[in-house]
Amino acid sequence: MAIDVTEASFAQEVIERSRRTPVVVDFWAEWCGPCRTLSPALEAAEKAREGKVVLAKVDVDSNQGLAARYRVQGIPAVKAFRDGQVASEFVGAVPKAKVEEMFDSLVPSRADELLAKGDELSLREAAELEPRRADIAVALARARLERGAEEDALAAVEGFEGDFGAEGIAARVRLVKRGVAAEAFAALDRGEREAALDALIGEIGGADEDTREDLRRAIVGVLSGADPTDPIGPKYRKRLSAALY
Repeated sequence: MAIDVTEASFAQEVIERSRRTPVVVDFWAEWCGPCRTLSPALEAAEKAREGKVVLAKVDVDSNQGLAARYRVQGIPAVKAFRDGQVASEFVGAVPKAKVEEMFDSLVPSRADELLAKGDELSLREAAELEPRRADIAVALARARLERGAEEDALAAVEGFEGDFGAEGIAARVRLVKRGVAAEAFAALDRGEREAALDALIGEIGGADEDTREDLRRAIVGVLSGADPTDPIGPKYRKRLSAALY
């Protein structure tokens, strides 16, 4: 059920609420025929998503300040808010498919929900639903590594050349098969990232060309999973470059 929002309640009902749940705002007016045409599609889309998206309505005649702030020049104007910002928008009585597309973009897909669970069974189902998603493949491979199923982990990331995480896992499996850096990966599995990276970089000096390349891929794979703000990235990329070149 849509909630009516005013200039006084917009910050709380839309901006703050959107930090928890996406909010779709319908800027409309009583005299607007296309607004009445669009409303049922918006309401049906909200209802179908069972609380995962909130629908709000703003009467532009009564809330001209909001209309001006969000540059509403024609109605119906629909703006989707997520994390306090406009994430997507459209103007006019668009087809139902366009409405559904907007709402779908705001909520996690079934595969996203399974990925968030993180257990191997859920990740297998997610990979079946979206077999070309590298993030799911990498998560599945890591779950398999946790139980020592290296061949299964390798199978999970096959076909994802160009993805740093996937290439890193494939390189890890090849290195362990050759008896290289097993202790480094054991340290990584214990959460000792810096010790693992130190050990992997230490293996580069005396390695043959193929092993050096796999060590590089394994290290880059580990770093690709780090938070962009984590200083471990720049630190070890610099050390890797020095070891290689």
